[in-house]
Amino acid sequence: MANNTPEKKEEKAVEKTNFIRNIIDEDLKTGKYDGRVHTRFPPEPNGYLHIGHAKSICLNFGIASDYNGLCNLRFDDTNPSKEEVEYVESIKEDVRWLGFDWQDRLYYASDYYEQLYQYALQLTKTGKAYVCDLGSREIKDYRGTLTEPGKESPYRNRPVEENLDLFERMRAGEFADGSRVLRAKIDMSSPNLNMRDPVIYRILKATHHRTGDTWCIYPMYDFAHGLSDSIEGITHSICTLEFEDHRPLYDWFLDQLEVYHPQQIEFARLNLNYTVMSKRKLKELVDNKHVSGWDDPRMPSISGLRRRGYTRESIRDFADRIGVAKKESTVDIALLEHCLREDLNARAPRVMAVLHPLKVVITNYPEDQVEELDAENNPEEPAAGTRKIPFSREVYIEQDDFREDPPKKFFRLSPGREIRLKHAYYIKCEKVIKDEKTGEIIELHCTYDPESRGGWTNDGRKVRGTSHWVSAAHAIKAEVRLYGHLFDRENPEEEKDDTDFKNFLNPNSLEVLGDCMVEPGLAEIRPGTHCQFLRQGYFCADPDSKPGKPVFNRTVSLRDSWAKIRKKTQNAK
Repeated sequence: MANNTPEKKEEKAVEKTNFIRNIIDEDLKTGKYDGRVHTRFPPEPNGYLHIGHAKSICLNFGIASDYNGLCNLRFDDTNPSKEEVEYVESIKEDVRWLGFDWQDRLYYASDYYEQLYQYALQLTKTGKAYVCDLGSREIKDYRGTLTEPGKESPYRNRPVEENLDLFERMRAGEFADGSRVLRAKIDMSSPNLNMRDPVIYRILKATHHRTGDTWCIYPMYDFAHGLSDSIEGITHSICTLEFEDHRPLYDWFLDQLEVYHPQQIEFARLNLNYTVMSKRKLKELVDNKHVSGWDDPRMPSISGLRRRGYTRESIRDFADRIGVAKKESTVDIALLEHCLREDLNARAPRVMAVLHPLKVVITNYPEDQVEELDAENNPEEPAAGTRKIPFSREVYIEQDDFREDPPKKFFRLSPGREIRLKHAYYIKCEKVIKDEKTGEIIELHCTYDPESRGGWTNDGRKVRGTSHWVSAAHAIKAEVRLYGHLFDRENPEEEKDDTDFKNFLNPNSLEVLGDCMVEPGLAEIRPGTHCQFLRQGYFCADPDSKPGKPVFNRTVSLRDSWAKIRKKTQNAK
C-alpha cells in the first residue's frame, strides 16, 4: 500500500518515551513497588467521555500493557446527584471500543464506602477530623484567599467524643442536607487552599445508582480517590495537571492513616481547538438541545466521534502522536483529522456519490442500454479488487462540475467542452436546458464517444477534467450530513469569564442534504461502514440508515491542512 513506503513509516513513527515512563523505569530499577506497574482509569460517571479521556485511557492502559502490568477501570461514584447508570454503561462501551480490556478489574469507589467511613472515623478519633456546622458559603468565606490566610471554624476544636457522636448521627440520617460536614483538620494558613481543612464527608440524601438509600453521607472526591487507589494497590496514579495542587492532600490522607501509598503523577490534559473539553459544558450543550445528544457527530465525545466515523486506530494514533507533557497546550484539530485520513485512506473503499445532482442526458447513447463498468475499490490497496457500476443514457453529475460561462482554470464541463466521466466515457456538452421561469439550469444534453470506454482513448486525445457520476436509473437517494466545527471561535473556552461560551457556537456546523444520489451498491450499507466519496471526503453510514434509505455522515474532508502545515514547517527549516 502507498502508506507503507519508508517515508510514511518514518512519518508515523511515534516515540513513546516520556517523563511518566521515565519515572516508572526508575521505580523498576530501584525495586519500588516490588517491580509492579498497576495503573487505573478512574472516570466519574457524570457524563460521557470525550477525546481528552481517550488520551488518558490510552495512556493508562497502554502503560500497563507495555510494562506487563495491570490497569483497573474504576468509577469514582461519590456524587449520586449527578451520576447515572447510562453514563456508567457508555464509559464501559467507550473503553471497550478503543480496544482495551480491564478483565476482572472493574471497581467502584462505592465498593469501598464502608472502608472509607472507617478511615474517616479513624481520623476523627485521632483528632485529625471534626464535624463542622458552617454552611457551604461560610466555609468558602472562612477559607481565605491566595494572599490571605483562612479563618478557623468555631467548631474546629470540638472534643473527639462529640465529633464521633455527631459523625455517627450524620450517617444515621438525623441531620438535614448541608447542615453539617466532616472536615480534615490540617492548616487554615497553608499557602495551598486545598489544605485549609477540606471537607471529607457531606450529608446528601440522594439515591445512589448502586447502593440505593443505604448511605446518606458521601465522601468527597479528594478523600475517596487516593484511598481507593491505595485499596486497589495502584502503583502510579496518573491524573491531569489540575490535580497537581491536590497532591499534598492526596498524600496527607494516606500518611495520616498510615496505609499503602501510591504515587500521584500529573500530566497536561488535552485541549483541542474549535471545541470545549469540559464535561459540564458539554452536558449543558446536550441538556439545552444545542446538539442532538452526547453522540452528536459534532461533539468531541468518544460516542460522537464514533458516530461521525472516527476509527479507534486513528484516535489511538492521535494519542500517541500528541504525547505526554507537563505543560498545558492546545492541539490543532487538524492533527486528529490527519490521523483519521491516514487510517481511512488505506481501508475505505472508493465510491461515487453526487451531493448536488444535475441531470445529464447522453443523447447519442442507446435509450434502453445499460452497461456494467469496472471501477477500482481502492487504489491504495490493489487486493481490494474492483466492482461493477451501471452506466445508462441519463446520469447525474455535481452541479459545481458545470459552468455555462466558465472562469479561467475551470477544467470541467461547459458548453462545447469535453470531459471524462470517471471509469466511463468522454462526454461533450451540446445543449443547456433551463427552467423557463427561473432560468435555473435543470439538465444538460451531451454526446459521448463510444471509443473512450473506461475513460480513455487510443487517439491520444486528452481532457483536463474528470467528473464523478451515478446512473440516474440506478442511483439510490441518500441523506448526507456535512459537519463543520462546533464552534466558530478557535478557543471558545479562553474568552472572558462574563462571556457565555455558547455565544460562539457555529450556526453552520451542520448542513443536511436530502436529495443526494449514490451508487446502488450503497443501498444496504450497514451503519458504521466507511467509504470515500470520490472528490468529496470520507463518509460513514449513520445509525439512522435504513435498507434502501442510507444516511451518511461526512467524517472528514479530503483536504489535509495538517499535512500542508507540516510540509510548510519542514520547508522553512
